[in-house]
Amino acid sequence: MVTVLPATCLRKKHCTCYEREEWKRMAVYEPRHLVNYFSRVVYLAEELEEEPAFRYVPEALPASVTVSGNQTAPLHESMLLLAEGLEAGSLVAQFEQLYRRKPGLTVNEARRQENEKKNRYRTQSLLADDTTRVILTSAVSGDYINASYVNMEIQGSGIINRYIACQGPLAGTCTDFWEMVWEQQSTLIVMLTTVVEQGRVKCHRYWPRLNETVEFGTLQVTCLKEEETPGFAFREFTLINTETQDERHITHMQYLAWPDHGVPDDSTEFLHFVTQVRQARAGMVEPTIVHCSAGIGRTGVLILMETAQCLIEANEPVYPLDVVRAMRDQRAMMIQTASQYRFVCEAIQRVYSEGLVKPLAEYQQR
Repeated sequence: MVTVLPATCLRKKHCTCYEREEWKRMAVYEPRHLVNYFSRVVYLAEELEEEPAFRYVPEALPASVTVSGNQTAPLHESMLLLAEGLEAGSLVAQFEQLYRRKPGLTVNEARRQENEKKNRYRTQSLLADDTTRVILTSAVSGDYINASYVNMEIQGSGIINRYIACQGPLAGTCTDFWEMVWEQQSTLIVMLTTVVEQGRVKCHRYWPRLNETVEFGTLQVTCLKEEETPGFAFREFTLINTETQDERHITHMQYLAWPDHGVPDDSTEFLHFVTQVRQARAGMVEPTIVHCSAGIGRTGVLILMETAQCLIEANEPVYPLDVVRAMRDQRAMMIQTASQYRFVCEAIQRVYSEGLVKPLAEYQQR
């Protein structure tokens, strides 16, 4: 299981916040009861919300899967359920019933007149929530940026993967973007879109070309290195604060192989990219900045994929819908479409069944 901590809460096991208590009450999905599935959906209507909240209440917890003797393997059990859900179609059915935005979250700052132009899309579900939004402290244009903290605690490991999920910068928000990179002390940026797809601009080019320098307010960005393959691009930047002359090194990793329509036909290249990202952020405490165009669809896919791999390594069960719920409690619409959800669930099943990711030695005796 994965739990979610609010942006300001990093107390780990000693945390008594609402989110932790809520996760204790969450039940797992049970695809084997698909026939009765819709009779057990509880809709908690919220008058002020665009969509109802969703809570799935199974008739009973699934039976444990015995591996040897009397021992049970929750991880293996969860992966059997995942395979069943994919085959039966129940996995996608449950995803489509999940709330897109956590009830009660507001977007008042995003809707301010002076901030409207900072949003690539105006739909409420694509705006940064007031409670989890990144607040800029030194930007001339104000403290708003369409970016949200997404903190994922990996149960049983003590690990908290910290992300900032954000939209692809606009021409007018590039300076704000680099201000965020500097203020959050981030050293890794993961980009999951190309600049133009289907003739439409998905993200403004916010970085300089190789051996060039561009200034964004008081920050100076220089591209020192660039390597490109058919599927990826890797860049190294220096980021200098011209007021203090402090200098930092930034890694920029861009995934180029996502098709204009739908999802990749095969997960091989994507999984290789995720491996590269995980290696780059190993031991990193500062948040990794992840963005696509709106900062929800492909961004959510990557965060779910890495979270699932961390759970497998910790020998913990993997329930993708719970991870999506945890992400959406911090940023609405994370994983935007059913096809994206199915793609990442199939990729999770693949890394487990093929042994691409295994429980680490220190967790195997559980």
